[in-house]
Amino acid sequence: MIKIGILGAAGYTGGELIRLLLNHPDAEIVFAHSESNAGNLVSDVHEGLLGDTDMRFSSDMPFDETDVIFLCFGHGKSVSFLKEHPVPPSVKIIDLAQDFRIASPTHDFVYGLPETHRSEIARCQHLANPGCFATCIQVGLLPLAKAGLLRHDISVNAITGSTGAGQKPGSTTHFSWRNNNMSTYKVFSHQHLHEIRQTLEELQGSLDCSVDFIPYRGDFARGIFCTEVVKFDGDEGSASNPSAEALVAMYRDYYKDAAFTHYVDKSPDLKQVVNTNKALVHVEKFGNKAVITSVIDNLLKGAVGQAVQNMNLMFGINETTGLRLKASAF
Repeated sequence: MIKIGILGAAGYTGGELIRLLLNHPDAEIVFAHSESNAGNLVSDVHEGLLGDTDMRFSSDMPFDETDVIFLCFGHGKSVSFLKEHPVPPSVKIIDLAQDFRIASPTHDFVYGLPETHRSEIARCQHLANPGCFATCIQVGLLPLAKAGLLRHDISVNAITGSTGAGQKPGSTTHFSWRNNNMSTYKVFSHQHLHEIRQTLEELQGSLDCSVDFIPYRGDFARGIFCTEVVKFDGDEGSASNPSAEALVAMYRDYYKDAAFTHYVDKSPDLKQVVNTNKALVHVEKFGNKAVITSVIDNLLKGAVGQAVQNMNLMFGINETTGLRLKASAF
């Protein structure tokens, strides 16, 4: 059994992580830490777990009893937490915040996108789980980056559900504001752009174009729906401007061994992925441009589902273990 500790267990990601791990055949939760909820039943906060567990939130953090800890903090807190609370070197760390996603000589965290870093993930001790928008956008662009085809500015539009903003209420997350409403935010400046560029540069060698990303707040709770427009050079059917058939073959080949990312023959929708760890990708050609559509569940493939997938890889078990979740038929 993999012995697990969860820090920041009272938020949306903490609740989803507990839900997954309670049903994981090789996982045992040693503690679920929350300073503000210590002593309270987990199911009093995460009411969907009522009847599934009688676990209580803990104020203790017995790291020496764990094999791995998950950090489910808000961005910026993981760095300070690890400075103040030394974790034994034998304990693996999976951080769901953005604190360690950008490679640096100051840390040894591996970027946890299985579609690009599977072998590094399997060997690492410390892992930075990718961002939700970053995951959805990257799975749409990885095959093109590998082929060296990202040579012009990339237009990205993606809409996310309200759970992407976290559990703490805010002016743009209250139901009365979000319902029947849409808005943009952090236009061209979203924090996930840094990790997106890092991965694309790794695959392509360099990235001499911009990723023009417009994020939207959506009128739904879960999921990310993304479209990306990429422009090619040269004559149709050339190496620099693949035919529609060649593009589809490129995507199919890139994802043929991926556990959860699948190329689909028609544009996907959110209901196909919500409550699953799947990412679905579709590409269409229009003259010298391609439109890529990608969809994920922001809390699962965009957060804790991918984190558990990475945990499985880090401990040498099948990466799909505990993650064969089914989408709703309706």
